[in-house]
Amino acid sequence: MLELFVRRLGTACVTMFLLSIVAFILIQLPPGDFVDTYAGKKTQGGVIITQDELDTMRSRLGLDRPLYQQYGKWVGNLFKGDMGFSWEYHRPVKDVIAERLTMTLILAFSTLIFTYVVAIIIGIYSAVRQYSIGDNLATVIGYLGLATPGFLFALILMFLGQKWFGISVGGLFSPEFEDAAWSFAKLMDLFSHLWVPVVVLGMAGTAFQIRTMRATLLDELNKMYVTSARAGGIPEFKLLMRYPVRMALNPIASTLGWELSKIISGAPIIGIVLSLPTLGPLYVNSLLSQDIYLAGALILIFCSLVIVGTFISDILLMVLDPRLRLGKAGVK
Repeated sequence: MLELFVRRLGTACVTMFLLSIVAFILIQLPPGDFVDTYAGKKTQGGVIITQDELDTMRSRLGLDRPLYQQYGKWVGNLFKGDMGFSWEYHRPVKDVIAERLTMTLILAFSTLIFTYVVAIIIGIYSAVRQYSIGDNLATVIGYLGLATPGFLFALILMFLGQKWFGISVGGLFSPEFEDAAWSFAKLMDLFSHLWVPVVVLGMAGTAFQIRTMRATLLDELNKMYVTSARAGGIPEFKLLMRYPVRMALNPIASTLGWELSKIISGAPIIGIVLSLPTLGPLYVNSLLSQDIYLAGALILIFCSLVIVGTFISDILLMVLDPRLRLGKAGVK
């Protein structure tokens, strides 16, 4: 198991390095650069900027250097803990990100917990009570969750919250708590707002995982070892949780990194619709302004969260499946 753990950790590091190269290249693909974007904004405001001023600014920012030199400088600074300087916000990138990173992590992992807890519970119920009213209802809601785009679901919740309850479901805090110091009252206010983006981001993933859990558990319940254990007099609930549910959790655990990637990919649009103080809207703005150091740092953070999720899923599979710990099933 230790060998497998080290191998997965090494693979994660190599993947992170390759992703940094791909991310930096993708950021540079759109035509122009930050200087062109800056000049366009100034021109719209009636300010005339000469070509010499643009060239000077481009040289000062290092944008006139070859791409490999820009990447080497960026990666070298990352190892020193320096993520670069945000030209759009006129502040160090790490300071810009630090303001929103905590809320982003809270939202991402809250959504992940919501997705798996709800999916496992409803999936078990649907498998045990196959074709019951509750199972059919979960199926209908699941299909609606898969078919409804996240941003549309967010708009519907915003409309219903304002129309029926007279409250705004945007943001993560009420106006009086946005700039207040952390306290128990502010924490409770956060929880009262957090459920909306959590449900919106987790709806599709929850619906998919419910179907996965239901199908896998139904397959396990029809196997001979379950029939033999039931004939041996093992109580139904103990039998269900000890054997079939544990085996049915394998495909659920293996998709943890995948679900985290879907949450992260959906967060920018949902963050804009719901006005969330997370990294999602910041990421979109950095791409639009071609703020390469900020955009690159955000891509690495998002990718690292996916890699961490995949790494956790590998560890969970080792815990759930003894064959992996013993080096079987193709793992040596």
